[in-house]
Amino acid sequence: MPTDTTPNLYELKGDKLKVTYATTSFTGQPTFTLQQGRKTLTFDKKQIQTTRLPIGSLVTVTVETLPDVKTTTFSLVLPDVNMQDSTKVSIKTIGITTMAKTSIGGPKTVKGAIQTYKVANLSGSARIVIS
Repeated sequence: MPTDTTPNLYELKGDKLKVTYATTSFTGQPTFTLQQGRKTLTFDKKQIQTTRLPIGSLVTVTVETLPDVKTTTFSLVLPDVNMQDSTKVSIKTIGITTMAKTSIGGPKTVKGAIQTYKVANLSGSARIVIS
């Protein structure tokens, strides 16, 4: 049985989304893959932001940047998971797509709400993968 009780691979699905997040890969670095319909995007360590919050961890990647128009990010909310004597457990969480309006004059020149959000329910597994 594994001695580490923290998962290193998350595989989640929901509403036309599939997310795979590995905190470490065969290169020793994190990877994040986001499938939205037919579009698949893969991100490496430099493109993945992880923030520790009271609700768990927030893992964010930038999906699209259109200068002076908008920036789209996807954030995965990861709950704390204790694997105990398991190598795989089921989890439910959410993914948040954020569209932020941008302007050459900065956020103060954008009228109305700067960010809009779309929340997707995700379910799947958290696993410990031994390399």
